[in-house]
Amino acid sequence: MIKKLDWNFETALDTHGVALERKPVEVLQINLGKLCNLACVHCHVAAGPTRTEIMTRETVDRILEWLDENPVNRVDLTGGAPEMQPDFREIVSFATKRGSHVMDRCNLTILLQPGYEWAAEFLKEHQVEIIASMPCYSAENVNAQRGNGVFDDSIKALQLLNSLGYGIDPKLKLNLVYNPNGAFLPPPQATLEEAYKRELDKHFGIQFHSLYCLTNLPVARYANYLKQRGEYENYMQLLVENFNPGSVEGLMCRDTVSVDWEGRVYDCDFHQQLGLNPGGGESYLWDLDLRRWNQTPIRLAPHCFGCTAGQGSSCGGALL
Repeated sequence: MIKKLDWNFETALDTHGVALERKPVEVLQINLGKLCNLACVHCHVAAGPTRTEIMTRETVDRILEWLDENPVNRVDLTGGAPEMQPDFREIVSFATKRGSHVMDRCNLTILLQPGYEWAAEFLKEHQVEIIASMPCYSAENVNAQRGNGVFDDSIKALQLLNSLGYGIDPKLKLNLVYNPNGAFLPPPQATLEEAYKRELDKHFGIQFHSLYCLTNLPVARYANYLKQRGEYENYMQLLVENFNPGSVEGLMCRDTVSVDWEGRVYDCDFHQQLGLNPGGGESYLWDLDLRRWNQTPIRLAPHCFGCTAGQGSSCGGALL
């Protein structure tokens, strides 16, 4: 049994007799920067309209060169709003031409912004899988977490995507992302997906493929939010007490290389935001040898409990 407020993730693994080891790399997750048209309360990247961190053309070129020499099955583009990076379209085109399945972690509202009218059609043309943030099917909860008016714009964007075949055509994957609007764990994913599909279809005629339930990790802006409300320690304890050893097998850090806007590599997007370098030293993607990477231990931290609590949580939703 883990002691109260024992936030040592390695202790949890040892207590339950499970190991966290790498598998062959399947996913290259690229954070294109922290610039975003929204500033959501839960955002672990602390992205927003005033952030200036964004990937340069030189870094893009070096990443694409590495990808050309080290093809991966999936390229996962995130941000901020990844579409706001000037070379977004070239990155997508390059990766798809080389046979990678591309995923775009889209906030939906960007599709309606002036200057981004091209985005929806472009994503369809390249059969990019859209993973869209939609933390609830009610306006009140979405606007509280993401800002006034965001729910209505998200609905319009989903209707636009449906009109293009997203969420309907099996080749045009549209998956929504739920995360709690408070310091609690997500409900069972299958049950909530059923409710989302029923309510969004009934009220707005919207269809989508799958719902991903994500646990909010106490990192960056969300950690500050919890601390300001005096909920940080209780939330961490909730994560620790709900540690599920069965979730370790599916953790995203096992088969993913996470790259930040300057090209540095990390075990995951959450480590990236805290500057937790793998192996204790800074390294860049273009210097990465995958054989050596596979032998480098995954770095552990207290926020890892967020990915292993309850049904588990990864970039692809619940693990169990």
